[in-house]
This record gives sequence, structure tokens and C-alpha cells, in this order.
Amino acid sequence: MGLSRAQAGLFLAFFLIITGHAPAALSADEPLRHGVALSGDVKYPAGFAHFDYVNPAAPKGGELKLAATGTFDTFNPILEKGEAAPGLNLVFDTLMKDADDEISTSYGLLAEGVSYPEDVSSATFRLRAEAKWADGKSVTPEDVIFSFEKSKELNPLYMSYYRHVVAVEKTGERDVTFRFDEKNNHELPMILGQFQILPKHWWEANGADGKPRDINRTTLEPVMGSGPFRIAEFKAGATVRYELRDDYWGKDLNVNVGQNNFRSIGYTMFGDLDVQVEAFRSGNFDYWMETKAARWATAYDFPAVKDGRVKREELPNPFRATGVMQALVPNMRREQFKDQRVREALNYAFDFEEMNRTVFYGAYKRVDSFFFGTELASKGLPEGRELEILNEIKDKVPAEVFETPYANPVGGNPQAQRENLRKAVGLLKEAGYEIRGGRMVNAKTGAPLIFEILLSNPMLEVVAVPYGEALRKIGIEARVRTVDDSQYANRTRSFDYDMTWIVWAQTLNPGNEQRDFWGSTSVDRPGSRNYAGIADPGVDALIDKVIFAKGRDELVAATKALDRVLLAHDYVVPLYYGSTARIAYWDKFEHPAELPTYAIGFPTVWWSKAATK
Repeated sequence: MGLSRAQAGLFLAFFLIITGHAPAALSADEPLRHGVALSGDVKYPAGFAHFDYVNPAAPKGGELKLAATGTFDTFNPILEKGEAAPGLNLVFDTLMKDADDEISTSYGLLAEGVSYPEDVSSATFRLRAEAKWADGKSVTPEDVIFSFEKSKELNPLYMSYYRHVVAVEKTGERDVTFRFDEKNNHELPMILGQFQILPKHWWEANGADGKPRDINRTTLEPVMGSGPFRIAEFKAGATVRYELRDDYWGKDLNVNVGQNNFRSIGYTMFGDLDVQVEAFRSGNFDYWMETKAARWATAYDFPAVKDGRVKREELPNPFRATGVMQALVPNMRREQFKDQRVREALNYAFDFEEMNRTVFYGAYKRVDSFFFGTELASKGLPEGRELEILNEIKDKVPAEVFETPYANPVGGNPQAQRENLRKAVGLLKEAGYEIRGGRMVNAKTGAPLIFEILLSNPMLEVVAVPYGEALRKIGIEARVRTVDDSQYANRTRSFDYDMTWIVWAQTLNPGNEQRDFWGSTSVDRPGSRNYAGIADPGVDALIDKVIFAKGRDELVAATKALDRVLLAHDYVVPLYYGSTARIAYWDKFEHPAELPTYAIGFPTVWWSKAATK
């Protein structure tokens, strides 16, 4: 739970008692930074006109029709329970805004900037005087405090992400200060600029029905924010449309110039992906990001593509600064997956090469790193500073990280498949299993090795079902079960699965989120992203080295060491990934000739052709 203002005061009083002095106040020479970067200096100087990747003359207007999968039952943007409507981020601003042509760099949005002392023991954001809610009231430090405390209280992800922020208080008419329980974590000031700021006065007033609003509950009352759009209309669980606000306070701000160009953005919900694809082909919505390689290769021959009404592009931009681990994840909270040899055997049964040839038209590469596709991925044997870091905790990491480079099994032909399955059986035998009557059973208890693969999307069955068939060849029964979005979310939040399909996306500046992914403090916390159930002292030690790395070289070395140790434990069955984003869209839009280096920029920097007429 986030600290209230009263609790913050108690914390400071307690600090004074046990140390004999108060926490250091911010000194006058701490500069107000208009932007912050985790690596090097920011690109844009104070007072810059606009980001380089936008069209500052982009026209405003037109309608954008989008689709989303599933349903929604709430407009509450921070509550973990319920299914939030797609596009809610359009309604709310954050303290800072990321630049899509820099790595982990952000500039002031609601805040003019941020200041912090040399030891990064706190961070103070100064709100812009002109920042307003949609009802015309000013955005205040009280709003920031309310939003932060409620986000931590009501959402386990925020509780983990901001666990080292122990107090937040108003320290000036437009200043709000966050205090930390650890020093020299340079990521904290940046990530504090990311949470959505909510209007305290709105949530504490009565709603349209005359009853008090309750941020602890789901709601379908259109919420108010300070962002560029408002909720214009909706049908619960089916459609929602957002409308650009002419009175948006920040429309001329440099970080917003050339952005938020559509007059309205609407979402239609679909329960079936195949129906969703057909709806796109029919022109019922405008934009589609293709995730199925076979469909991209074979299904874009319909008339609208042939005559140019639908455009297709493959863009590497989003992957330039994103490391991805896509994997089938055995839940080590289940007894059958606690033994590493069992997990390693599961990887030997997965024949990526055969699937890539027969199902994916050769579109993918096998993932072999938790930071796949980036400079942070470990390769070969450790050397230099990475080796030094591993030697510092040598007694806590597997010996093979010093001796054997990680490599996935390679299949693709009958002989390789048989050899890999033979190795899987050998590992399972070492772990205490044997085949009896065609079934893999525990040699002592006779219990069969059975588990369920939980999926959220029937498209994934094209991989999971053949994988289950391969496991059956060595006597393992793997049942594939696909559930709806709501059930999947509830089950993964409570770790109620044997094995599931997970994608972890990593930035080029990993930090606090690593504790939520694989830290022992998150293993028993519902809602964390520690889906594998990792609780390992060596991993914990390396996470700390990543978080507190001083300088880029140290961060890269520490991250490679962490990657190497995660791989060595065989926590997952790595799957595959591509290196481009495949998009298709009806020829109603334009975008800058040069998209941002690290993003597609859709729909933020795109605009409607209709608006130019």
C-alpha cells in the first residue's frame, strides 16, 4: 500500500528519531532538469520547438477506427481488477513524456521538470502553472500524491515498480517530492514520470448518479483527465470512442507539437481474432498489426491490397530498443517443475526449426536471451567486467555459466528430433522419472508427468498443440487449454497454471522491473510478472547490480551476467521472435517520412488524409 501523507510524516519523524537528523533538504543548486536520460545527456535542449520525428504542420481532423480483443467493464485506469477500456491513456497525462528517438529519455509534460540530489535520495517534480484538468481546474501536487498512493495501493504492479519510493509530499505550491529508501538508483526519477495523474477532486466528488465515486471499484462513468482526449461515447464492453479536446491545455507544448492529430479515435471489441481479421479486410477498422507469419505470407492477396487501398509495411523501429523473451513458462510453484533437469528436458522436446519451416515460412529466429536482439544479450563465455561480476558471486550461480555458452537444442529433421527426445528422456531419468506402459511417471510414486498449457489466444495453439504431440512421444501428457481474456488474466495474476505463454519486453536500460520479473520478493505476490516462480539468491544479487550500475558499461556487463544466469537455470522454454513490426492499414493516413527511431509512432504522430482536404 502506498504511504498516505500522514504516513509520510510519520516516516520522516521516525527517520529523525533513529538518525538524529532530518533527511537532507533539496539544495538551491539542484537544477530543474527539463528532461532526464538514463544514458548520457538528453538530445533536446531546454525550450526545444518539437521532436525531430513529428510533422509540426500535421493537420488535425479525421476519424481513426481501431479494434481490440476481448471486452471491457471499467474506465478506472489504475485498478487491477476488471478489464479497462482500450485507449484510456488518451484521457490522462503523465508528469514526463518519453522521446521515441532516444533510449530511456523523457521530457516534462505535466511537470516543467525534475530535480534530484547527487545521491538520488529523492526527486522533486515542479508542475506547470498552465496544467489544467478538463473542467478547467489546475493540476496540483495533491493530485499527484493521490494518484501515486492509489496506484500503489490498488495495483500490485505499481506496488512493485515503486517499492523504493517510501514517501511523497507537497514541498511547494507546485512542487511534489518523492523520497527513496535507497540511494543512487538513477532510474527512480525517470519512472516516477510515467504513472497517470488523476484528478483527486473528481474522484472524491459525487458521480452523475448523485452517489460518491469510489476509485477502489470499477466504473463505467466516463472519467475525466488532463489529457488530449475525452470519452465521447461508448457501449459497455463493445465500443468506445474518444474525441480530441479543443481546450486541451497542452496542445501547443513542445512535447505535443505534431501529435494527437485525429479528431476522434474509436475502438470496437472482438472476441474472435479470425472475425477481427475479416473485419479489417472489409474496412470496418483501419489498422492492423500482424502477428501471424503464415497469414502475412499468404493472406494479403485480397482486392484492397492488390489495388493499393490497403498498404503494408515491415518496420524494424520498435525492435531497435526492445529485448524480447517469448517463452513457454513452467510454473516452478508446481512440484513437477522444481527440478531443473525436467525444465531442460522440456526444451529438448521443442523443435523450433521444424515449426519455423512448416508453419512460419522461415520468418522467425529462436530466442536465446532474455534480452534477445539487443547489446544486452549474453554471448559466448563471459569475459571482462561481466566475468568479474560473476566471480563476485561465484558461489551463488551455476558453474556452467563460466564453462558452457547457452545454446538451444537444434532440430529440423527426423534424426535431430530423435536425438533431442533421447536427451530429454535421459534428463528425466536423472530427475527420477521412467517410462512405464508408454507414460512418463515418477519412478518412486508412479505419478504420471501431466500438465496443462494455459493459453489466452487460440492462435497460439498452432505452436502449443504440436509441442504437446512431441511431448507425448516421450510419455508426457501436456493438455492445451485456451481461455478467454478475463479468465486468463485472473489465473495468471494468481499463478494458477502449470505452464503458460509469456512475452517479457525489455528496454535498453533495465532496472527496477527486473525484481518484478525474477526477483524473490515478487515470487509470492499476486499480480507480479514473476511467472516462472523464480526465487534465487544469485539472480537477486545480479538484479541489484543491474539497478545500481554506475555508467553504461557497468549496466551492460551486469545485464549480460543476469541474462547468462537466467538462461543457465532453464527457467523457460524459449520460443521465437521476429525483427520487424508487420503493419497493414487502409490508405486513409499519412505519417512523417522518417518515423521515430524506436517506435512506429502510431497513432500519435500520424494524421488523416481527410484532414488535409
